[in-house]
Amino acid sequence: MTSLLNTLLLLSSLVSIGRSESFLNAIKNYGPSPEVLNRIDPNNKKYDFIVVGAGSAGSVLANRLSENKKWNILLLEAGGPESLLHQVPILVGYFQLSSFNWGYKVEPQTNACLGMINRQCSWPRGKALGGTSTLNYMIHTRGNKLDYDIWAALGNEGWSYKDVLHYFKKSEKFDVPGIKNSTYHGDKGYLCVQYVPYHTELAKAFLKAGRQLGYQIVDYNGEDQIGFSYIQANLDKGTRCSASKAYLRVNRSNLNIVTGATVTKVLINEKNRTYGVEYTRNNQSKRVFCSKEVILSAGTIDSAKLLMLSGIGPKDHLEELGIKVIQDSKVGYSMYEHVGFLGLTFLVDQPVSLLQSRLARPSVFIEYILHGDGLMSLPGGAEALAFIRTKYAPDSRPDVELLFASGSLHSDGGLPLKKALRISDELYDTVYKPIENQDAWSIWPIVQNPRSVGRITLKSKDPYEPPRMEPNFFTHPADIEIILEGIKHAINISKTQPFQKYGSRLHDIKIPGCRTFQFASDDYWRCAIKHLPSMMNHEIGTVKMGPKDDAYAVVDPRLRVYGVQGLRVADASIMPAMPTGHVNAGIYMIGEKAADMIKRDWQ
Repeated sequence: MTSLLNTLLLLSSLVSIGRSESFLNAIKNYGPSPEVLNRIDPNNKKYDFIVVGAGSAGSVLANRLSENKKWNILLLEAGGPESLLHQVPILVGYFQLSSFNWGYKVEPQTNACLGMINRQCSWPRGKALGGTSTLNYMIHTRGNKLDYDIWAALGNEGWSYKDVLHYFKKSEKFDVPGIKNSTYHGDKGYLCVQYVPYHTELAKAFLKAGRQLGYQIVDYNGEDQIGFSYIQANLDKGTRCSASKAYLRVNRSNLNIVTGATVTKVLINEKNRTYGVEYTRNNQSKRVFCSKEVILSAGTIDSAKLLMLSGIGPKDHLEELGIKVIQDSKVGYSMYEHVGFLGLTFLVDQPVSLLQSRLARPSVFIEYILHGDGLMSLPGGAEALAFIRTKYAPDSRPDVELLFASGSLHSDGGLPLKKALRISDELYDTVYKPIENQDAWSIWPIVQNPRSVGRITLKSKDPYEPPRMEPNFFTHPADIEIILEGIKHAINISKTQPFQKYGSRLHDIKIPGCRTFQFASDDYWRCAIKHLPSMMNHEIGTVKMGPKDDAYAVVDPRLRVYGVQGLRVADASIMPAMPTGHVNAGIYMIGEKAADMIKRDWQ
């Protein structure tokens, strides 16, 4: 890891001689201007709006609300600005081992995460301007049309696909060759959506295999989602396009961004009216006030945590901790996550995959620094995906995503994936150590409509203690069976001619704990899934949106917290049901839509 980063830092000095001025601008210009950052001490200053959390929704809200020059906006973020190295897609895994990650992990599981240290899977969450968009894999999928029509059918007026498509398009600066359809895409937004500028031969084989199996190559954010595609990614000419880079590169006198500010409580008066927040910065406790609204965009984990610390949540749980109850509501419930399987590895006989030794070659760095493409532009190896329907699909939506990577868990030589995923030494050393330095590729089959539901609760009143995250993975048996079907589809893909050309074969060392089962039998795969589940970091639902007669709804369809005035939540926590694919594009959409609703309410 050290040699990889040192080489890149050394070669970054070559940026000034790069041939592409647009690439130079993309890699050098990220995040807010210094004039906006920490411009004033906001202590005792009254703002119109306070936004908590500078992630994918919070950054949108800060930008869009500050378009009204009469409003003063304060954006509070616990982390700091992203770095130059954040801009390099291949380095994504390293930041999950850094202070830019909150370092959350789930409670020890009885039916999952069995191959992880202490049976605890990690749940990376970004702690920086840009939030988790600074350390995710940048995959841009909106979800299925039916997903949002279901949201509306649940009583959330204004959230049908027809309603939200406008906000997906509004967010986008879409530039994908061969896809120019204004019906589905916009090119005037802030958020870059592009293909990765480089594809390995294995990724090309994945698309060819899809065609051989009868699937179309599709724009999965367009008319049809089912099929194969290179990933559409939040990239700007081969560099990461985070929420901060997209939305916070503005210099407006009415927008103040304060970093290193950890919000510990929402201030609510005796009339259940929000009037500000408490936060700590530089070990000092401060209060800041607002005249209109506080908007929580701290994410599925921390928005729920902050509500409960402020007295909004399940009455019995809050009383048990000695927290004064302001509003009894189901905060922390209705939590879902896309779960998949990490362990499908296919070995090949030719040097066509990502390997640590290959990435460390100076020519690879020089190619990226000078041109913005090559192996360094790949988002951690994720290159392509397929959305498919298995025999279990209950409706027209795909129920499995097959995420293709041109490497596997061993391809980085045991770092950073092993540590970031908390994979135990026993499992890694048994299964993956023997094939280090061998070329391989992988598919992660991911269940799209998970049935297992989790919950977040507080461990104590201490705002600095992480909450208890109990996802209850695989408590519903359907989730494992759907992933199992995805495994079978992935193996079929590996047997097609485009992959057999490279001598592709399934890596067959058994996972410790599954040795009693015949390799590749259904029971073996069920055991393996429990040992090596993939967390997609798509947790949703802990501050569920719904109509007033929904007993589990915490916010209304305008994202206002029930029972409290002047308080909204806008992030993935409000999603009432899981969208198909990856959730980050939907969080940008929520931020765009929330900003318009707030503008209408106050104008």
